[in-house]
Amino acid sequence: MYRTRKKIILSGMFLFSVIIFILLSVLLTPLNLMTRANVYVFLITSIIFLSVLFFSNKMLKIFLNHAHKHTIEAGETKILNEFIDRLRFCYSRDDFVANCSEILEKKGDCSVIVVDREKNYVLYNSPSRIATSEEIHKRIDLYFPVTWDDGFYFFDHHTDITSKYSKARGFFLCYKKIHVFVFCRYTRLFDLDVYTRLFEEYKRFISRTGTIGTLSEIADTTKEWEQLAITQQSFLPQRIPNIPKLKIAAYYRPLVNVSGDYYSILPIDQNRTLLMLGDVSGKGLPAALIMGLVMNTVQIIGDKNDLVGVIHSVDKAIKGMHLQDKYTVLFLGIVDTERMTIRYINASMSDPIILSPSPNGYRIKPLTSNASLVGILDMGDVSVAEKRLFRGDVILMATDGVSEVMDDSGVELGDTDIFKKTLQAGAAKEPQKMVDDIVDLIMKYNGDKKLHDDVTMMIAKVGY
Repeated sequence: MYRTRKKIILSGMFLFSVIIFILLSVLLTPLNLMTRANVYVFLITSIIFLSVLFFSNKMLKIFLNHAHKHTIEAGETKILNEFIDRLRFCYSRDDFVANCSEILEKKGDCSVIVVDREKNYVLYNSPSRIATSEEIHKRIDLYFPVTWDDGFYFFDHHTDITSKYSKARGFFLCYKKIHVFVFCRYTRLFDLDVYTRLFEEYKRFISRTGTIGTLSEIADTTKEWEQLAITQQSFLPQRIPNIPKLKIAAYYRPLVNVSGDYYSILPIDQNRTLLMLGDVSGKGLPAALIMGLVMNTVQIIGDKNDLVGVIHSVDKAIKGMHLQDKYTVLFLGIVDTERMTIRYINASMSDPIILSPSPNGYRIKPLTSNASLVGILDMGDVSVAEKRLFRGDVILMATDGVSEVMDDSGVELGDTDIFKKTLQAGAAKEPQKMVDDIVDLIMKYNGDKKLHDDVTMMIAKVGY
């Protein structure tokens, strides 16, 4: 198992390092040397020992990676890992059942029973002898009541909970009273570390389907659109995070209660922050569902530094919803305040720019599109672009509801000099004040009439 191998490797490397130090000390320190010579010998010994430590650290990483590949990523555990990876992109009960059937049943020769314990209703069971057995169903009804605590557990061949992993013949997941029983005769061969990851992904799946179900139920009762809007806005940042050397302000105004616009601010580490802003095609419930789906998909991705992986995950998630003609334009950018760069993918967003200070005022540098629409077309190979940043640079991201506001003569705001001058004048101000100036301009330019699109923008100022 991975945990055992890891302990053995760490203990072995520590013992190896201690032995090397002792041997060097004994061999390089003669008894009859003067005190000053002893100091020199000690320094030489220390340098050699540090070199050995450096080498040991490199070897440790190699050994741990080897152990990981031969336990977590290989053998029987590989089946559960594949199930977990597929679970990340399950958005309905049908998706979950398909995942159980294709991975656990066909590839893993397991049997699965899924029970809504609160309603005391079997949501799914495998078409196998074990999963369809009346005796098995009676046992799990008796042994695992609705009051069972959330978590993962192991059971033996009598379907009793067991603390001895060597006797496990299956495992049991419980979250929000939805119970999943997986019967597997070789359960003991799965690495123990995989279950924590499995349970965390299972919790996200239950929460995700619950949110989507809530949106759908609310939409079915059209009197509750305001509640739908509140639910949808809960996906957006509830507050702007305090990030060193990066000041951020945002504005979000849906045309009606629900919107297809979205934005997010996700710190990766103390120097890097992922900024996201996008717009789903269309209006109403389908756009709101896709908006929530995109936000959830990006939030649960572990490696947010992999922008190509992030955007392909979003693309796959939208296509998995099978909503006709639904797609999103999207900007993803990682601002690195240590390297002073922005790495980005612009999937057909028209407005992201950098306003950079210069002796003649702020210069406008576009962050041009380098990817297609997300969720409807074949994206193909996607590349990440990079721009150098300087202290005082302002990054502006906005949906087309900003630039496409029209005056009485039908001229769009984004095509006017007043818009360009407002951006250049506002870039010297705090981000929130710049946002306020742009919003004021939008309302005045529109003649205080009703807007015709959602308005969403985010401004980030670098170096302060």
